[in-house]
Amino acid sequence: MIAPADRTPLPREFFDRPVLEVAPDLLGRVLVRTTPDGPIELRLTEVEAYDGPNDPGSHAYRGPTPRNSVMFGPPGHVYVYFTYGMWHCMNLVCGPEGTASGILLRAGEIIEGAELARKRRISARNDKELAKGPARLATALDVDRALDGTDACAPGAAPIMILTGTPVTSGQVSSGPRTGVAGDGGVHPWRFWITNDPTVSPYRAHAPRRRST
Repeated sequence: MIAPADRTPLPREFFDRPVLEVAPDLLGRVLVRTTPDGPIELRLTEVEAYDGPNDPGSHAYRGPTPRNSVMFGPPGHVYVYFTYGMWHCMNLVCGPEGTASGILLRAGEIIEGAELARKRRISARNDKELAKGPARLATALDVDRALDGTDACAPGAAPIMILTGTPVTSGQVSSGPRTGVAGDGGVHPWRFWITNDPTVSPYRAHAPRRRST
């Protein structure tokens, strides 16, 4: 567990900044997911930044839709999307309202509630793999579209909160291309991770999905 002095929730002002400032600053912060079965806490170790209308890799690049509407709202909210017909992924909205920038939570270390995460991630070979990848992270934390739009900065007991945790120094942060992003958006070095952390997911270049015949 982290020290009690570090358990202050991050204020909305933290998220109301440019996405490339917020993304590396999320590393080492603690996400608290309150489930009906109990809390799960995760130390963030890997994230990816998406810069809305300036970023061809962003869901918001072509403007608002019913799916991405949360991204255009106030900072500090949770954007959850469903992908490949089977997985959920979780993002945190940042920047001024209307900019539609967000940060994909790619990986983390479960520091409390591992027994609950294990029940949802029965294929994980060890605890380092419980949230090693964005879909695994969402699965371990019991996150789905029902949580889309959650205000992570709301006062009181919200289902998702982000605590101050123990932020890492700039010397502990690595960056590189985002995983699986195609086209012009694939060149941006907007994936940030804690160097040498064992919970960080492996990099994979974009590979076009083949249609079955």
